[in-house]
Amino acid sequence: MTPGRTATESRTRGHEDDEVSDSTAKKHDAALAIVQRLLSVRGVRSFVIHTITLKLFGDGRPLLRGSRGRYAPELVVRSGGGWVVATVSVGARSGSFLVSMRDSRDIEMMPSGDPEKVANLILSTQFGGGS
Repeated sequence: MTPGRTATESRTRGHEDDEVSDSTAKKHDAALAIVQRLLSVRGVRSFVIHTITLKLFGDGRPLLRGSRGRYAPELVVRSGGGWVVATVSVGARSGSFLVSMRDSRDIEMMPSGDPEKVANLILSTQFGGGS
């Protein structure tokens, strides 16, 4: 991800090397679901974005050929006013949580085995204190 942008904004340029396999995307989705539940219990709204790409190739025949790609899912955290305050993804190679906060240009790298730390970081930075 580029500082100051979410991964979704960076993807719109169509980087094929950012694509992940279906099994990797499922693992990342499961990890993000844990963080989402931890935030939800504390009253924080969030949702997961799943992005796929479809490339269709036509050669003038009635049937099109094509391919499908998939990007890693992202957890988007919103404030009570609806502003996006954080975006969380999982690093394709490292497996660590990558947290991009609205008021920071840096991306925080958090251990994959501790989703509680990710939730506490988001809560302490944007919502006035974690547990």
